[in-house]
Amino acid sequence: MLNDQDRIFTNIYGLKDKSLKGAMSRGHWDGTKQIIENGRDWIINEMKASGLRGRGGAGFPTGLKWSFMPKESDGRPHYLVVNADESEPGTCKDREIMRNDPHTLIEGCVIAGFAMGAHTAYIYVRGEYMREREALQAAIDECYDAGLLGKNNKNGWDYDIYVHHGAGAYICGEETALLESLEGKKGQPRLKPPFPANMGLYGCPTTVNNVESIAVAPTILRRGATWFSSIGRPNNVGTKLFMISGHVNKPCTVEEAMGIPFRELIETHAGGIRGGWDNLLAVIPGGASCPVIKGEDMGDAIMDFDGMREKKSSFGTAAIIVMDKSTDIIRAIARLSAFFKHESCGQCTPCREGTGWMWRVMERMVKGNAQKREIDMLLQVTKQIEGHTICALGDAAAWPVQGLIRNFRPEIEKRIDEYTYRSTSDGAVLEAAE
Repeated sequence: MLNDQDRIFTNIYGLKDKSLKGAMSRGHWDGTKQIIENGRDWIINEMKASGLRGRGGAGFPTGLKWSFMPKESDGRPHYLVVNADESEPGTCKDREIMRNDPHTLIEGCVIAGFAMGAHTAYIYVRGEYMREREALQAAIDECYDAGLLGKNNKNGWDYDIYVHHGAGAYICGEETALLESLEGKKGQPRLKPPFPANMGLYGCPTTVNNVESIAVAPTILRRGATWFSSIGRPNNVGTKLFMISGHVNKPCTVEEAMGIPFRELIETHAGGIRGGWDNLLAVIPGGASCPVIKGEDMGDAIMDFDGMREKKSSFGTAAIIVMDKSTDIIRAIARLSAFFKHESCGQCTPCREGTGWMWRVMERMVKGNAQKREIDMLLQVTKQIEGHTICALGDAAAWPVQGLIRNFRPEIEKRIDEYTYRSTSDGAVLEAAE
């Protein structure tokens, strides 16, 4: 359990004053100039020592990512790009930061920008987030008025922040597709290398970070890396925003310590499983692209990167989707297949063709209108997509189907048997009537 004094997001529910004055009264923008005066190397080393791993799903060490930016400028400007294109189904943490606690993000942008030699940040906001963008823009305007942003500001590092609105494409959450979209092109992932730290936005050195990764940085630097790394367990440290949706009594977004057991998280914050723990069928632990886990395997699960890997899934963004026994699990995964098919950008053949193929087979399996040998064929197709595309959308489409087959194969087989029995018995009745 996380102590209240260790919480970084003190206004995640919007119950307190979210203006600049309110944020300052809660300790934000406190000593930002002093942090910057400590220098780039100190900030990056402190971020590395804190053990913060990216909060956008992949879990790449944040300090290490910042250190990839060139130390000396070769004449090209450096950019920080904040990925606020929160389109993963089940994920809803960044919107709460932008809507209710935006100054954590803005201060983080200034400090991160300084650490990577950037004078400009672009925040790429998801197309559907209208109110969130308004709240964020209002907070940025306040900071300009107060002399915290712009030229010759109080922090001693010239800095501009621009908010850019997406148009509702899931693929633009992938960092290189986001950069393409930001440049005004079609949102399609780029081949890597070259990596964004060398050739990013407008061909300049760029770092793309998730909203939460940037928003926690100022508090880590104020309180020290040892404080942050003391929460959680090695390689999985710090606090994290967990989003709990689905069949729980109180769905919520809550800041908790990494490594909290699943049962404790659900009991403490979400009021338990609807209909009790015996009614738990399955859990998707980190957003739609993470493989589904059986309910009985989740009781002792540790909610962090390594804990979810042990369960053959992934921690992702910590968007926990809980499903009770009223769920048609095959239909639920088929719905995700439809989503990934719709959101594929079509650049890579395995994903463009494979997502549609998986979805069509899944739709038949929902009804049971399939043959048992097709289950292995479907699994084989997921393996032909996974790891064979430019970006991870192919993997994201394959993993839910793999998780379903791994954990709920008897369900699929039972449905095929029922369908076969129905169609043959109906045929027999018709023949008898004739």
